[in-house]
Amino acid sequence: MRVLFWGTPDFTIPSLRAVERAGHSIVGVVTRPERPRGRGRKPAPSPVASYAQARAHRVLTPEDPRDGAFLEELRSLDPDISVVVAYGRILSRAVLDVPPLGSINVHASLLPALRGAAPINWAIARGHTVTGVTVMRMVEEMDAGPILAKAECPIGPADTSALLSARLSALGASVLAETLALLEAGPVDEVDQDHALATFAPKVVRSSARIDWGRGRIEVARLVRAMDDVPGAWTLWRAQPVKLFAPEVAGAEVRSGDEPSGEGASGAQGSVGPCDPGCVVEADPRRGLVVAAGDGVIRVAEVQPPGKRRMEAAAWIRGRGPRVGDRFE
Repeated sequence: MRVLFWGTPDFTIPSLRAVERAGHSIVGVVTRPERPRGRGRKPAPSPVASYAQARAHRVLTPEDPRDGAFLEELRSLDPDISVVVAYGRILSRAVLDVPPLGSINVHASLLPALRGAAPINWAIARGHTVTGVTVMRMVEEMDAGPILAKAECPIGPADTSALLSARLSALGASVLAETLALLEAGPVDEVDQDHALATFAPKVVRSSARIDWGRGRIEVARLVRAMDDVPGAWTLWRAQPVKLFAPEVAGAEVRSGDEPSGEGASGAQGSVGPCDPGCVVEADPRRGLVVAAGDGVIRVAEVQPPGKRRMEAAAWIRGRGPRVGDRFE
């Protein structure tokens, strides 16, 4: 088949590779325009653009995919089908209907659950134990089209969004290749979604990733895993943002009003008063950081202080990191 492929982030690349390996003709790759990236914030092509250019595919980077001139360019490519994987824009009916076989999408959830921009993050944050991928027929309403195929993927207790994303990316590529083979052979049964069961996974913004220490320790740990590694769950320490990673729910509970003691960065024993949420319970230069949540404590293995790289929490404590009794806000 002649495939018009749409995608932008790294998550998309295994699906593009699967289309290539299946022997389909890639008539064009549509991706988002260059955006500032990295520490220097210099304009750079999307990961999909870089991959596609290296493979000598025709790359299209419209500012507005609804533009009439761009629509005519798509028609000139004469695609049989559009495949969309994390492109990052909602497409108009006119664009979706350009290919005679229409447009299909690989979505990283078991629809109708977790429609929207960030299904992987919210599956972890909300405590799901199973997620998956869905290949659906695209309609103008977000992630609401009929389902062509699904596949499940378990979520482990230590999974982060980065780890789960890698597995779902590979799974989505496999299911996409199978679906294209079926579509090439003839019509595929399509199952309408039960819209009454729909849940939503909105785009992750900076405020989504801020830790509320008043929440339970399991919920806090889920949020930290859900936001790893982008954008990174964060909290304030001495009025400066610090990102936290690799949480572990500790066995012992420390409730507000208890008086934990620990070893400070200097190695001296210390103690604090009432242990309210966000209180540093332990700041050990060998074992790392333990912080009180609403119903207990969590151990944090890695941090990213402002202006610095991601590091072990113990290394931060050995430097100028927190001490027992400090508080994250």
